[in-house]
Amino acid sequence: MPDFATDIPVRLGVQIAPQHHASYSVIRDAVTRLEDMGVDVLFNWDHFFPLSGDPDGTHFEGWTMLAAWAEQTERVEFGPLVNCNSYRNPDLQADMARTIDHISKKGGDTGRFIFATGSGWFERDYDEYGYEFGTAGSRLDDLAEALPRIESRWAQLNPEPTRDIPILIGGAGEQKTLRLVARHADIWHSFVRPEDYGHKLDVLRRWAEKEQRDLGTLVLSNQVSGDHIDRADALYDAGVRLFTCDVTGPDIDFARVERWLAWRDAKNA
Repeated sequence: MPDFATDIPVRLGVQIAPQHHASYSVIRDAVTRLEDMGVDVLFNWDHFFPLSGDPDGTHFEGWTMLAAWAEQTERVEFGPLVNCNSYRNPDLQADMARTIDHISKKGGDTGRFIFATGSGWFERDYDEYGYEFGTAGSRLDDLAEALPRIESRWAQLNPEPTRDIPILIGGAGEQKTLRLVARHADIWHSFVRPEDYGHKLDVLRRWAEKEQRDLGTLVLSNQVSGDHIDRADALYDAGVRLFTCDVTGPDIDFARVERWLAWRDAKNA
């Protein structure tokens, strides 16, 4: 599929849920081990409460954690999966991302931060932290207004980011989200099933035509679960090149990550 960025290696991302129901040391050790194993991208998420298990269990804030990861790691790219646009002023989001980008540069040529963002959905976060929940549509409208401000602020900051920080947009809504993908994203991330993926790509192509966007620069990303290799194969055939699995604690299944790494390496052989 030449209209997407498919002539690139397959990469594996791992989302480390910041709700391990354990101390932060579990997460810190997991970050080090996963980087040593060869994972390409590490993600956390931007929520204030656990999304599974005990709803009042142990949980940590995502962006401060990402700054720690920037200092801790040497090679992997990383980011939130995904940032919630509602929780912070767009210009502040840009400045936070730029700062983490610089922290992560260390001895390299550029930083390693991915600005992965979305419109937000978890109502408890909004209610307990005092944000207006609104509607799905209003939150997407807010994201549409925020993205140009974020891009503009990056151009004004001193120092500027070390690179064009990649923008990942998560979601698959056909009326608003995919249009934002066509307009702003370097990476599109979703949970779309293989049997539905072709339709979503057709919608994205239509929006790209209206936005005069060259989709040859867009990387397709999708979540994988368990050991569903057949689904990953189908998504690969559809053009996906970034695959993300999730892990949670306190007992992390590193063996499953090793199986996905082996699948990645076979695709890239």
